[in-house]
Amino acid sequence: MKRYFFRTLFFGWLFLFGAVAAHAQVDNLGAVRTAMRNGSSRELSQYLAPTVEVGFDGDKQGYNSTQAEIVIKDFFAKNTPSSFEFIHQGESKEGIQYAIGRYIGRNGTYRVFVKLKPSRGAPLIDTLDFTKE
Repeated sequence: MKRYFFRTLFFGWLFLFGAVAAHAQVDNLGAVRTAMRNGSSRELSQYLAPTVEVGFDGDKQGYNSTQAEIVIKDFFAKNTPSSFEFIHQGESKEGIQYAIGRYIGRNGTYRVFVKLKPSRGAPLIDTLDFTKE
């Protein structure tokens, strides 16, 4: 009886931990979506990895998180968002999350690719790519 109790307790904790971890991953994409909708590079910067690849229409460059925030802030200033939605999201076998979104701004519509790599704690943005439609 005691063995059954501990086994049940163990699997209960495992299930709870897995649910919390999955919820944290969904929350990061939700927070990224909110930051993009608000056109807030400051909000978005909380989810940037130490080095980030940022691209605009095929021109990609690597930046540290501070430089990436400045580049994204400039983009938001020139292309104030009117809406942003993720149209597809998924995860690889290695735990790399990705999402494809549509950003509608002052100067047009962009398809946005976001890739989040696992980090200590929560996944962080590794790639952010804007392509004008």
